[in-house]
Amino acid sequence: MAHSHPARRSRRRVLAAALLSAWILAWSQPSQGQQQELRGVWLTANDMPVLRDRERMQATVDQLAQLQFNRLYVVVWNGGMGYYPSQLTESRGFQSFTYRGLQGQDVIGELINAGRSRGLVVLPWFEFGLMAPPDSELAKQHRSWLTQKRDGGLTSISAAGEVVWLNPFRPDVQQLITDLVLEVVNQYGAEGVQFDDHMSLPREFGYDPFTVELYRKDTGKAPPANPDDPAWVKWRADRLTAFMQSLSQAIRTARPGALVSISPNYYDFAYKLQLQDWRRWVQTGIADELLIQIYRPDLASYLPQLSKPEVLEARDRIPTAIAVLSGQRNRPTTLPLIREKVEANRGQGLGTGFFYLESLWSLGPEPASERITGLKQLLAPQNLPAASTVPPPLPPPPVAPTLH
Repeated sequence: MAHSHPARRSRRRVLAAALLSAWILAWSQPSQGQQQELRGVWLTANDMPVLRDRERMQATVDQLAQLQFNRLYVVVWNGGMGYYPSQLTESRGFQSFTYRGLQGQDVIGELINAGRSRGLVVLPWFEFGLMAPPDSELAKQHRSWLTQKRDGGLTSISAAGEVVWLNPFRPDVQQLITDLVLEVVNQYGAEGVQFDDHMSLPREFGYDPFTVELYRKDTGKAPPANPDDPAWVKWRADRLTAFMQSLSQAIRTARPGALVSISPNYYDFAYKLQLQDWRRWVQTGIADELLIQIYRPDLASYLPQLSKPEVLEARDRIPTAIAVLSGQRNRPTTLPLIREKVEANRGQGLGTGFFYLESLWSLGPEPASERITGLKQLLAPQNLPAASTVPPPLPPPPVAPTLH
Protein backbone atom coordinates (compact mmCIF):
# COMPACT_ATOMS: atom_id res chain seq x y z
CA MET A 1 0.00 0.00 0.00
CA ALA A 2 1.34 3.44 -0.96
CA HIS A 3 1.99 5.88 1.89
CA SER A 4 0.44 9.39 1.71
CA HIS A 5 2.72 12.41 1.76
CA PRO A 6 3.43 13.81 5.29
CA ALA A 7 2.14 17.26 4.30
CA ARG A 8 -1.17 15.74 3.15
CA ARG A 9 -1.52 13.77 6.37
CA SER A 10 -0.89 16.98 8.37
CA ARG A 11 -3.52 18.88 6.41
CA ARG A 12 -6.02 16.06 6.96
CA ARG A 13 -5.35 16.09 10.70
CA VAL A 14 -5.91 19.88 10.85
CA LEU A 15 -9.15 19.57 8.85
CA ALA A 16 -10.39 16.75 11.04
CA ALA A 17 -9.65 18.75 14.19
CA ALA A 18 -11.46 21.79 12.81
CA LEU A 19 -14.51 19.70 11.88
CA LEU A 20 -14.55 18.12 15.32
CA SER A 21 -14.40 21.57 16.93
CA ALA A 22 -17.35 22.78 14.83
CA TRP A 23 -19.33 19.61 15.64
CA ILE A 24 -18.74 20.01 19.37
CA LEU A 25 -19.96 23.60 19.21
CA ALA A 26 -23.10 22.72 17.26
CA TRP A 27 -23.90 19.83 19.62
CA SER A 28 -23.46 22.00 22.69
CA GLN A 29 -25.69 24.91 21.62
CA PRO A 30 -29.05 25.25 23.40
CA SER A 31 -32.02 23.97 21.42
CA GLN A 32 -34.68 26.30 20.00
CA GLY A 33 -36.39 28.09 22.87
CA GLN A 34 -33.42 27.39 25.14
CA GLN A 35 -31.43 30.53 24.43
CA GLN A 36 -29.10 31.47 27.22
CA GLU A 37 -29.73 34.57 29.29
CA LEU A 38 -26.83 36.88 28.56
CA ARG A 39 -25.15 38.15 31.72
CA GLY A 40 -22.18 40.17 30.58
CA VAL A 41 -19.84 42.90 31.73
CA TRP A 42 -17.46 45.19 29.85
CA LEU A 43 -13.81 45.32 30.88
CA THR A 44 -12.62 48.77 29.82
CA ALA A 45 -9.37 50.68 29.69
CA ASN A 46 -10.33 51.98 33.15
CA ASP A 47 -10.19 48.37 34.36
CA MET A 48 -6.66 47.76 33.08
CA PRO A 49 -4.99 48.43 36.47
CA VAL A 50 -6.82 45.30 37.66
CA LEU A 51 -6.41 43.26 34.48
CA ARG A 52 -2.70 44.02 34.06
CA ASP A 53 -1.90 42.50 37.45
CA ARG A 54 -1.97 38.72 37.08
CA GLU A 55 -3.14 37.96 40.64
CA ARG A 56 -5.85 40.62 40.68
CA MET A 57 -7.08 39.55 37.24
CA GLN A 58 -7.40 35.90 38.31
CA ALA A 59 -9.26 36.91 41.48
CA THR A 60 -11.61 39.12 39.45
CA VAL A 61 -12.43 36.35 36.99
CA ASP A 62 -13.08 34.02 39.95
CA GLN A 63 -15.46 36.61 41.40
CA LEU A 64 -17.33 37.07 38.12
CA ALA A 65 -17.70 33.32 37.66
CA GLN A 66 -19.06 32.97 41.20
CA LEU A 67 -21.57 35.74 40.45
CA GLN A 68 -22.89 33.69 37.47
CA PHE A 69 -21.73 35.99 34.67
CA ASN A 70 -21.25 34.22 31.33
CA ARG A 71 -19.79 36.94 29.05
CA LEU A 72 -16.78 39.21 29.47
CA TYR A 73 -16.23 41.89 26.82
CA VAL A 74 -12.60 43.02 27.06
CA VAL A 75 -11.21 46.04 25.24
CA VAL A 76 -8.53 45.25 22.65
CA TRP A 77 -8.74 48.32 20.37
CA ASN A 78 -8.88 51.80 21.87
CA GLY A 79 -7.30 55.13 21.01
CA GLY A 80 -5.81 53.86 17.76
CA MET A 81 -3.75 51.17 19.51
CA GLY A 82 -3.99 47.52 20.48
CA TYR A 83 -4.22 46.42 24.10
CA TYR A 84 -2.51 43.18 23.11
CA PRO A 85 0.82 42.31 21.44
CA SER A 86 -0.13 43.41 17.92
CA GLN A 87 2.31 42.81 15.12
CA LEU A 88 0.01 44.77 12.82
CA THR A 89 -0.16 48.04 14.76
CA GLU A 90 3.53 47.94 15.60
CA SER A 91 4.74 47.09 12.09
CA ARG A 92 2.56 49.85 10.65
CA GLY A 93 3.92 52.32 13.19
CA PHE A 94 0.54 52.99 14.82
CA GLN A 95 2.09 52.29 18.22
CA SER A 96 5.71 52.13 19.29
CA PHE A 97 5.37 49.66 22.16
CA THR A 98 3.94 46.24 22.99
CA TYR A 99 1.10 46.37 25.49
CA ARG A 100 1.77 43.93 28.35
CA GLY A 101 0.85 43.32 31.96
CA LEU A 102 2.85 44.23 35.04
CA GLN A 103 4.48 40.80 35.04
CA GLY A 104 5.28 41.04 31.32
CA GLN A 105 2.33 38.90 30.33
CA ASP A 106 -0.07 39.08 27.41
CA VAL A 107 -3.07 40.53 29.28
CA ILE A 108 -5.71 39.50 26.76
CA GLY A 109 -4.32 35.99 26.26
CA GLU A 110 -4.21 35.29 29.98
CA LEU A 111 -7.68 36.74 30.52
CA ILE A 112 -9.18 34.56 27.77
CA ASN A 113 -7.54 31.47 29.24
CA ALA A 114 -8.69 32.37 32.76
CA GLY A 115 -12.24 32.83 31.50
CA ARG A 116 -12.23 29.54 29.61
CA SER A 117 -11.06 27.65 32.68
CA ARG A 118 -14.09 28.97 34.57
CA GLY A 119 -16.68 28.53 31.82
CA LEU A 120 -16.80 32.21 30.85
CA VAL A 121 -16.84 33.34 27.23
CA VAL A 122 -14.38 36.22 26.78
CA LEU A 123 -15.02 38.30 23.65
CA PRO A 124 -12.40 40.83 22.49
CA TRP A 125 -14.15 44.18 22.16
CA PHE A 126 -13.13 46.63 19.43
CA GLU A 127 -14.26 49.63 21.43
CA PHE A 128 -13.04 52.41 19.14
CA GLY A 129 -14.23 50.70 15.96
CA LEU A 130 -13.89 53.29 13.19
CA MET A 131 -13.05 56.08 15.64
CA ALA A 132 -9.54 57.39 16.36
CA PRO A 133 -7.93 60.27 18.27
CA PRO A 134 -6.96 63.15 15.95
CA ASP A 135 -3.35 63.01 17.18
CA SER A 136 -3.01 59.22 16.87
CA GLU A 137 -0.39 57.88 14.49
CA LEU A 138 -3.15 56.15 12.55
CA ALA A 139 -4.91 59.45 11.87
CA LYS A 140 -1.71 61.37 11.15
CA GLN A 141 -0.29 58.78 8.74
CA HIS A 142 -3.50 58.26 6.76
CA ARG A 143 -5.31 61.55 6.45
CA SER A 144 -6.97 60.37 3.24
CA TRP A 145 -8.64 57.57 5.21
CA LEU A 146 -10.63 60.07 7.28
CA THR A 147 -14.11 61.09 6.28
CA GLN A 148 -15.39 64.62 6.77
CA LYS A 149 -18.41 66.82 7.32
CA ARG A 150 -19.95 69.04 4.63
CA ASP A 151 -17.97 72.03 5.91
CA GLY A 152 -14.73 70.05 5.70
CA GLY A 153 -14.52 69.39 9.45
CA LEU A 154 -12.84 66.13 10.43
CA THR A 155 -13.74 65.79 14.10
CA SER A 156 -16.70 65.20 16.37
CA ILE A 157 -17.11 65.10 20.13
CA SER A 158 -17.66 61.69 21.69
CA ALA A 159 -17.56 60.16 25.15
CA ALA A 160 -13.83 59.74 24.49
CA GLY A 161 -13.40 63.43 23.65
CA GLU A 162 -12.57 64.83 20.21
CA VAL A 163 -12.21 62.10 17.58
CA VAL A 164 -11.88 61.56 13.84
CA TRP A 165 -13.64 58.84 11.84
CA LEU A 166 -12.12 56.32 9.45
CA ASN A 167 -14.14 56.10 6.25
CA PRO A 168 -15.87 52.67 6.30
CA PHE A 169 -16.55 52.86 2.55
CA ARG A 170 -12.86 52.87 1.58
CA PRO A 171 -11.36 49.45 0.75
CA ASP A 172 -8.10 50.30 2.56
CA VAL A 173 -9.97 51.15 5.77
CA GLN A 174 -12.08 48.01 5.50
CA GLN A 175 -8.90 45.99 5.05
CA LEU A 176 -7.27 47.55 8.12
CA ILE A 177 -10.26 46.79 10.37
CA THR A 178 -10.54 43.27 8.97
CA ASP A 179 -6.82 42.64 9.48
CA LEU A 180 -7.00 43.87 13.09
CA VAL A 181 -10.01 41.71 13.88
CA LEU A 182 -8.55 38.61 12.25
CA GLU A 183 -5.25 39.17 14.04
CA VAL A 184 -7.08 38.91 17.36
CA VAL A 185 -9.28 35.99 16.27
CA ASN A 186 -6.31 34.01 14.98
CA GLN A 187 -3.91 34.99 17.76
CA TYR A 188 -6.21 33.87 20.55
CA GLY A 189 -8.67 31.48 18.94
CA ALA A 190 -11.23 33.83 20.42
CA GLU A 191 -14.81 32.62 20.81
CA GLY A 192 -15.89 35.72 18.93
CA VAL A 193 -15.58 39.50 18.85
CA GLN A 194 -17.74 42.46 19.77
CA PHE A 195 -18.41 45.75 17.99
CA ASP A 196 -20.26 48.62 19.63
CA ASP A 197 -21.75 51.99 18.67
CA HIS A 198 -18.38 53.15 17.32
CA MET A 199 -18.46 50.69 14.42
CA SER A 200 -20.52 53.40 12.82
CA LEU A 201 -20.46 56.76 11.11
CA PRO A 202 -22.10 59.87 12.61
CA ARG A 203 -24.67 61.20 10.17
CA GLU A 204 -22.77 64.49 9.63
CA PHE A 205 -19.94 62.60 7.91
CA GLY A 206 -19.57 61.22 4.40
CA TYR A 207 -18.78 64.42 2.50
CA ASP A 208 -15.16 63.52 1.76
CA PRO A 209 -14.14 63.34 -1.94
CA PHE A 210 -14.01 59.52 -2.00
CA THR A 211 -17.55 59.07 -0.67
CA VAL A 212 -18.97 61.92 -2.74
CA GLU A 213 -17.62 60.28 -5.91
CA LEU A 214 -18.90 56.86 -4.84
CA TYR A 215 -22.38 58.28 -4.24
CA ARG A 216 -22.28 60.10 -7.58
CA LYS A 217 -21.40 56.85 -9.39
CA ASP A 218 -24.28 55.04 -7.69
CA THR A 219 -26.96 57.72 -8.06
CA GLY A 220 -25.78 60.15 -10.72
CA LYS A 221 -25.95 63.10 -8.35
CA ALA A 222 -24.10 64.75 -5.49
CA PRO A 223 -24.96 63.90 -1.90
CA PRO A 224 -27.77 66.04 -0.42
CA ALA A 225 -26.67 69.04 1.62
CA ASN A 226 -28.92 67.84 4.43
CA PRO A 227 -27.17 64.95 6.25
CA ASP A 228 -30.61 63.79 7.51
CA ASP A 229 -31.95 63.22 4.00
CA PRO A 230 -33.55 59.74 4.20
CA ALA A 231 -32.11 58.45 0.91
CA TRP A 232 -28.62 59.70 1.83
CA VAL A 233 -28.90 58.11 5.29
CA LYS A 234 -30.04 54.81 3.78
CA TRP A 235 -27.29 54.77 1.15
CA ARG A 236 -24.59 55.18 3.77
CA ALA A 237 -26.27 52.75 6.20
CA ASP A 238 -26.50 50.13 3.43
CA ARG A 239 -22.80 50.57 2.63
CA LEU A 240 -21.92 50.11 6.30
CA THR A 241 -24.10 47.00 6.42
CA ALA A 242 -22.30 45.58 3.40
CA PHE A 243 -18.96 46.03 5.18
CA MET A 244 -20.29 44.38 8.34
CA GLN A 245 -21.51 41.46 6.23
CA SER A 246 -18.04 41.04 4.72
CA LEU A 247 -16.36 41.38 8.12
CA SER A 248 -18.62 38.82 9.79
CA GLN A 249 -17.96 36.35 6.97
CA ALA A 250 -14.21 36.83 7.38
CA ILE A 251 -14.47 36.15 11.12
CA ARG A 252 -16.48 32.96 10.63
CA THR A 253 -14.16 31.74 7.91
CA ALA A 254 -11.15 32.22 10.16
CA ARG A 255 -12.89 30.71 13.19
CA PRO A 256 -15.96 28.55 12.41
CA GLY A 257 -18.53 29.00 15.13
CA ALA A 258 -17.15 32.33 16.35
CA LEU A 259 -19.72 34.80 17.66
CA VAL A 260 -20.26 38.25 16.20
CA SER A 261 -21.60 40.31 19.10
CA ILE A 262 -22.90 43.86 18.67
CA SER A 263 -23.77 46.51 21.25
CA PRO A 264 -25.34 49.51 19.48
CA ASN A 265 -27.60 52.23 20.81
CA TYR A 266 -31.38 51.87 20.64
CA TYR A 267 -32.48 51.47 17.04
CA ASP A 268 -33.98 54.87 16.20
CA PHE A 269 -30.84 56.61 17.47
CA ALA A 270 -28.43 54.07 15.98
CA TYR A 271 -29.92 54.19 12.48
CA LYS A 272 -30.69 57.88 12.11
CA LEU A 273 -27.69 59.32 13.93
CA GLN A 274 -25.00 56.63 13.53
CA LEU A 275 -26.04 54.84 10.30
CA GLN A 276 -26.16 51.47 12.09
CA ASP A 277 -29.06 49.47 10.67
CA TRP A 278 -28.66 46.83 13.36
CA ARG A 279 -32.16 45.50 12.88
CA ARG A 280 -31.05 44.40 9.42
CA TRP A 281 -27.80 43.04 10.89
CA VAL A 282 -29.92 40.76 13.08
CA GLN A 283 -32.34 39.80 10.31
CA THR A 284 -29.58 38.87 7.84
CA GLY A 285 -27.46 36.89 10.31
CA ILE A 286 -24.57 39.35 10.59
CA ALA A 287 -24.99 39.40 14.38
CA ASP A 288 -25.11 36.34 16.65
CA GLU A 289 -25.93 38.27 19.83
CA LEU A 290 -27.15 41.75 20.63
CA LEU A 291 -26.76 44.05 23.63
CA ILE A 292 -28.64 47.32 23.25
CA GLN A 293 -27.26 50.32 25.12
CA ILE A 294 -30.08 51.93 27.09
CA TYR A 295 -28.35 54.08 29.69
CA ARG A 296 -31.42 55.71 31.21
CA PRO A 297 -31.34 57.17 34.75
CA ASP A 298 -34.79 55.94 35.81
CA LEU A 299 -37.35 53.24 35.10
CA ALA A 300 -39.88 55.62 33.57
CA SER A 301 -37.61 56.33 30.60
CA TYR A 302 -36.09 52.84 30.57
CA LEU A 303 -39.09 50.49 30.47
CA PRO A 304 -40.67 51.67 27.18
CA GLN A 305 -37.48 50.72 25.32
CA LEU A 306 -37.81 47.03 26.28
CA SER A 307 -40.98 46.40 24.28
CA LYS A 308 -39.96 48.04 21.00
CA PRO A 309 -40.78 45.77 18.02
CA GLU A 310 -37.15 45.54 16.88
CA VAL A 311 -36.08 44.48 20.40
CA LEU A 312 -38.67 41.71 20.62
CA GLU A 313 -37.89 40.60 17.06
CA ALA A 314 -34.19 40.33 17.91
CA ARG A 315 -34.96 38.48 21.16
CA ASP A 316 -36.84 35.84 19.17
CA ARG A 317 -33.90 35.37 16.78
CA ILE A 318 -30.71 35.58 18.84
CA PRO A 319 -29.59 36.00 22.47
CA THR A 320 -30.48 39.61 23.27
CA ALA A 321 -29.73 41.78 26.28
CA ILE A 322 -30.01 45.36 27.43
CA ALA A 323 -26.81 47.14 28.42
CA VAL A 324 -27.24 49.17 31.60
CA LEU A 325 -24.97 51.50 33.49
CA SER A 326 -23.81 49.88 36.69
CA GLY A 327 -22.24 53.26 37.35
CA GLN A 328 -19.60 55.77 36.33
CA ARG A 329 -17.20 57.86 38.37
CA ASN A 330 -19.46 60.91 38.16
CA ARG A 331 -22.73 59.00 37.77
CA PRO A 332 -23.23 56.30 40.43
CA THR A 333 -26.07 53.82 40.04
CA THR A 334 -27.85 52.45 43.08
CA LEU A 335 -28.19 48.73 43.64
CA PRO A 336 -32.02 48.89 43.83
CA LEU A 337 -32.17 50.55 40.39
CA ILE A 338 -29.86 47.88 38.96
CA ARG A 339 -32.10 45.20 40.42
CA GLU A 340 -35.25 46.78 38.96
CA LYS A 341 -33.71 47.00 35.52
CA VAL A 342 -32.44 43.40 35.53
CA GLU A 343 -35.84 42.12 36.67
CA ALA A 344 -37.58 44.22 34.01
CA ASN A 345 -35.26 42.76 31.38
CA ARG A 346 -36.07 39.24 32.51
CA GLY A 347 -39.75 40.02 32.33
CA GLN A 348 -39.25 40.52 28.58
CA GLY A 349 -36.95 37.51 28.15
CA LEU A 350 -33.87 39.74 27.88
CA GLY A 351 -30.44 39.42 29.45
CA THR A 352 -28.34 42.21 30.92
CA GLY A 353 -24.92 43.65 30.15
CA PHE A 354 -23.24 45.85 32.77
CA PHE A 355 -21.08 48.83 31.88
CA TYR A 356 -18.52 48.45 33.37
CA LEU A 357 -16.42 46.15 35.63
CA GLU A 358 -15.12 48.70 38.16
CA SER A 359 -18.57 50.14 38.77
CA LEU A 360 -20.10 46.74 39.60
CA TRP A 361 -18.83 47.11 43.15
CA SER A 362 -16.45 50.08 43.44
CA LEU A 363 -18.31 53.16 42.21
CA GLY A 364 -21.78 52.75 43.68
CA PRO A 365 -23.31 54.54 46.68
CA GLU A 366 -23.36 51.28 48.64
CA PRO A 367 -20.29 49.55 50.13
CA ALA A 368 -18.57 47.10 47.78
CA SER A 369 -19.50 44.13 49.99
CA GLU A 370 -23.19 45.08 49.84
CA ARG A 371 -23.14 45.41 46.07
CA ILE A 372 -21.40 42.06 45.62
CA THR A 373 -23.96 40.39 47.89
CA GLY A 374 -26.78 42.06 45.96
CA LEU A 375 -25.40 40.94 42.61
CA LYS A 376 -24.92 37.42 43.92
CA GLN A 377 -28.56 37.24 44.97
CA LEU A 378 -29.77 38.83 41.73
CA LEU A 379 -27.79 36.47 39.50
CA ALA A 380 -28.11 33.36 41.68
CA PRO A 381 -29.15 30.20 39.79
CA GLN A 382 -32.53 30.03 41.56
CA ASN A 383 -33.33 33.52 40.27
CA LEU A 384 -32.44 32.78 36.66
CA PRO A 385 -34.97 31.68 34.04
CA ALA A 386 -35.19 27.90 33.65
CA ALA A 387 -34.02 28.12 30.04
CA SER A 388 -30.77 29.93 30.81
CA THR A 389 -28.56 27.10 29.61
CA VAL A 390 -25.12 28.46 28.84
CA PRO A 391 -23.17 26.66 26.12
CA PRO A 392 -19.57 25.83 26.89
CA PRO A 393 -17.01 28.07 25.14
CA LEU A 394 -15.42 26.99 21.91
CA PRO A 395 -12.41 24.75 22.45
CA PRO A 396 -9.03 26.28 21.55
CA PRO A 397 -8.30 26.14 17.82
CA PRO A 398 -6.40 23.11 16.52
CA VAL A 399 -2.69 23.71 16.14
CA ALA A 400 -1.32 22.76 12.77
CA PRO A 401 1.61 20.31 13.00
CA THR A 402 4.94 21.72 11.95
CA LEU A 403 5.86 20.67 8.44
CA HIS A 404 9.50 19.74 7.89
